[in-house]
Amino acid sequence: MEIIKAYFGLTKPRVIELLLIAAIPAMLQADRGEVHVWLILATLLGGWMGAGAANTFNMVADYDIDQKMGRTRARPLVRHKVTKQRARIFAWVLLVVSVLWLGFVCKSWLAAFFIILTNAFYIFVYTKWLKRRTWQNVIWGGAAGCMPVMVGWAVIRDNVHDGSPDRWWQAIVLFLIIFFWTPPHTWALAMKYREDYARANVPMLPVVATAEETSKQILIYSWVTVLVSLLLVPAASWIYALIAVLSGGAFLVMAQRLHTDIKNGVDVKPLKLFILSNNYLAVLFLGLSFDAVLGLTTMAELFPGGLG
Repeated sequence: MEIIKAYFGLTKPRVIELLLIAAIPAMLQADRGEVHVWLILATLLGGWMGAGAANTFNMVADYDIDQKMGRTRARPLVRHKVTKQRARIFAWVLLVVSVLWLGFVCKSWLAAFFIILTNAFYIFVYTKWLKRRTWQNVIWGGAAGCMPVMVGWAVIRDNVHDGSPDRWWQAIVLFLIIFFWTPPHTWALAMKYREDYARANVPMLPVVATAEETSKQILIYSWVTVLVSLLLVPAASWIYALIAVLSGGAFLVMAQRLHTDIKNGVDVKPLKLFILSNNYLAVLFLGLSFDAVLGLTTMAELFPGGLG
């Protein structure tokens, strides 16, 4: 059981959980009013293997850093529960099976391509290059975490043959929501573990900038995230519109409070924003999922002339 737990830990299950949650609303929205249960379950399994491969490759590449950081010292490789060689083999097996599963079982080679692209980008662009060289690492590197929505959208559209338009612009909006959400989410956590990153020589924004500048950037990206989320309103009903406004408002209030408190010299707990950011994305995407399942009249249909 200890060995099984170690291999499972290599996949970063808590991170994958959030990524898979992002794929579900995309798959439901890609064919509003229809729930393709089998495709969703199959895609989640294939996506889990693909994301697990990327996270395992990441742990192998970050082995030297993880030994220096307190919050990562319990990882399987650092504790020598699994060797680096076996971890690599495990990652390659997950990646190959994921690609074949999405291609043959889910019948979407485009989704399979997205998995390959995600792994290549996450390891070679983010982990081995951006993460160790620039404070903008999570801005651009976060693109890898946005890919589940593209995978989910591809699977549904490759399996729906009713002549309806693919509307890939909606998938791109979902991609951008996660893209702009990632920096404030990650920087809030990095503020908490600033000393860890400094010890490992990882130039996260809180390490190379003041707390005030960091909170300012968090506020800016939080605003962009919420504004981008509203771009999807025409393609959904009043339910998503209401949830996007209310959850976005709560997110912005917390981000503004963090920035104001830091400017005023008040002791802050950035982890609160980190937790709220998780809740914000979960609520937003659950709202979209509920909206898509009901398949109510979209705002664009209510007000002709908008995005359809």
